[in-house]
Amino acid sequence: MLKASEELLSLLRRGARGEAQRQESRVRELILELERTTPADLAAPGALELLEGVWELRWSSSSQPYLQAVPWLENLQVLAPSQGRALNLLRPPGLLTALGGIAIEASISINSSGSSSSSPHQRVQVRFQRGGWRGPLLGATRLQLQRQVQQSIPAWLDITVLSPELRLCRGNAGTIFALLRRPDLAVEDFLAT
Repeated sequence: MLKASEELLSLLRRGARGEAQRQESRVRELILELERTTPADLAAPGALELLEGVWELRWSSSSQPYLQAVPWLENLQVLAPSQGRALNLLRPPGLLTALGGIAIEASISINSSGSSSSSPHQRVQVRFQRGGWRGPLLGATRLQLQRQVQQSIPAWLDITVLSPELRLCRGNAGTIFALLRRPDLAVEDFLAT
């Protein structure tokens, strides 16, 4: 039998985006096992560097269409704790990527308060700032139609498992997410400084 992490990675990589939804009960079992046996600790040396990157949603417990993995959309999350920034982006795959997509920009911070010394630091505080259509670069200017976001309730994301290839997390609404690193994409391409 495969180790839980290898089996989960195999399920998430198999087929088109969202294919792992068909194995929902097994994916949930593997996530729970990994959260119990290999919990992330964002206070550990190198953890924030490991968190930094472009991640693609491959499985979600959400019923909301914009929080699911589907074959016809890339659901990307760009995390840059070194800059205190993040970006969620829904865009078409392949040649249509150049058209841009729907984006929400946020500021993020790692929450180290409120945890006991025996429990890992996993919480990332999120403050959504603006969202809308984010288009292609035209020279040095990005075409976009965005507006400020009024966030009425605090948002957070608990990073429960973190490896070079896999990130598992739970949102403040209870949604569970499984994401794979996209080494072919760079943070700088999405979050220009």
